[in-house]
Amino acid sequence: MNATIWHNPDCGTSRKTLAILQETSGVTVEIIEYRKQPFTRAKLEQLFKDAGLTPREALRTRGSPAEELGLIDGASADRILDYMVEHPILVERPFVETNKGVRLCRPQEKVLELL
Repeated sequence: MNATIWHNPDCGTSRKTLAILQETSGVTVEIIEYRKQPFTRAKLEQLFKDAGLTPREALRTRGSPAEELGLIDGASADRILDYMVEHPILVERPFVETNKGVRLCRPQEKVLELL
């Protein structure tokens, strides 16, 4: 099975999710450090759709400039997506994609639904 993780090595939940993937036999993991290799808008839209989330639900508010950018109250989905492409730190993490679907793996055990 192939798995792709959009990873932030500074995030404990992301590191724990990656460890679960790497410790699972038969899983080949592609790691995308999204702060170095940012999301495209199309990829974000696909991930959110496949995970059953709206951009607002996938918005990281803690430790991000979401409030300063005016994204907390009343921002449209399009505006949130535009800023997520410009500032990848606004995307909650980690997202994992396998042939079984996409999950925002918070808590990290949610990755088990994809294995």
